[in-house]
Amino acid sequence: MRFETRRNKTVSSRTRRLRVVGALCAVLASALVTGCGQDSGDKTAAATSEAAKVIPKQTTTPSESVSGSPSSTAQLTEDQTERKELLSTVKVTFDKAATTAVGEVSGGKLTDLDIEGLDDEDEASPSASASPSGDGSASPYGSPSPEGSATGSPSPSGSSTGPRWIAEVVEKDGTAHTVTIDAVSGDVIESVPDEGQTDAEKQELADWLTKATQTPQQAAKVATDKKKGTVTSVNLDENDTQTLVWEVDVVTEDWNKTAFEVDAANGKITNEETDDN
Repeated sequence: MRFETRRNKTVSSRTRRLRVVGALCAVLASALVTGCGQDSGDKTAAATSEAAKVIPKQTTTPSESVSGSPSSTAQLTEDQTERKELLSTVKVTFDKAATTAVGEVSGGKLTDLDIEGLDDEDEASPSASASPSGDGSASPYGSPSPEGSATGSPSPSGSSTGPRWIAEVVEKDGTAHTVTIDAVSGDVIESVPDEGQTDAEKQELADWLTKATQTPQQAAKVATDKKKGTVTSVNLDENDTQTLVWEVDVVTEDWNKTAFEVDAANGKITNEETDDN
């Protein structure tokens, strides 16, 4: 009965509006007829003016309605917009950056690689305004940008203000090196050993490398096989249960991020969490 009442109210309201418009038309017609053949133009204008006050003004046209398209830029959250803007400038994929970083440290192995400033609460991501890029590469790790082809110009090669991959490469004895790579040109910006490492920290990293039978590239493939997208971060660490895992971040074409935990010993996904903000 409640829904029936709503429908009746809607019809009644519409009928009243139609009656008002009909009455208005009659008033206007009468005013025009009265004015024919007479010099009572002032009276006609006054009648028309009074009638116009009854007509509700239309403030919105169909063309002004908000698009319902899910790809509308206005519908992206702040985090999604930042991912889109930053990844739109990245030209070097995760696998290429990983190969470059390891090549800088003789006998070293990759333990951490991510795009500087992306989904990092401690520092703002670099500003980027270029349109989405990507050439549809067949890499299993996805193209640097989840959609479209580039329409803007990337940062100059080697630019300190452009997007960068930051890698940690560890020697067999646990000595860590930080390798910074230009994410547009693929050039190495800097490669330096970490200062202040304690013997305990070196030992822990050396132990992790012994236990991690899965490579970061294998972990990344496990993650992207589960959810297609762009790998933006891979990090070797222990989770809350003290299991050694590769933490892999994948940004999908809707600019959401999914964080995977991949067991570093057997390659199985132990946790998956999507950030749709």
